[in-house]
Amino acid sequence: MFKSPVGWVRGVGFIEGVSALILFFGAMPLKYLVAWPLIEGQPTFGDNAVYWVGAVHGGLFVAYALVTFSVWGAGHLPSKLLGLAAVASIIPFGPFVLDHKLKAIEPRDKASVGG
Repeated sequence: MFKSPVGWVRGVGFIEGVSALILFFGAMPLKYLVAWPLIEGQPTFGDNAVYWVGAVHGGLFVAYALVTFSVWGAGHLPSKLLGLAAVASIIPFGPFVLDHKLKAIEPRDKASVGG
């Protein structure tokens, strides 16, 4: 998946999408299901989970944007797919839905990364 510029968009999009699912279906439910503090007067276990998973997801979101724009700027990604990637990055399951479109153009992208 990380063997071409478009493959990098697919790979980072997949990782970012998984982090969003972990945030939505793991950390956020913990915030309300495990509402007890580890230490009295401190944030709850669920609050800490949302904070840390959210921070990781935010970093991956930025990485997805940077990789996508850089691949587009190098001419490996059409503008239409850049727009779809931008929309997909803010919709749950978006990167997974966009992946089939990216996979279809990946074989046409002959430039390999690091080669």
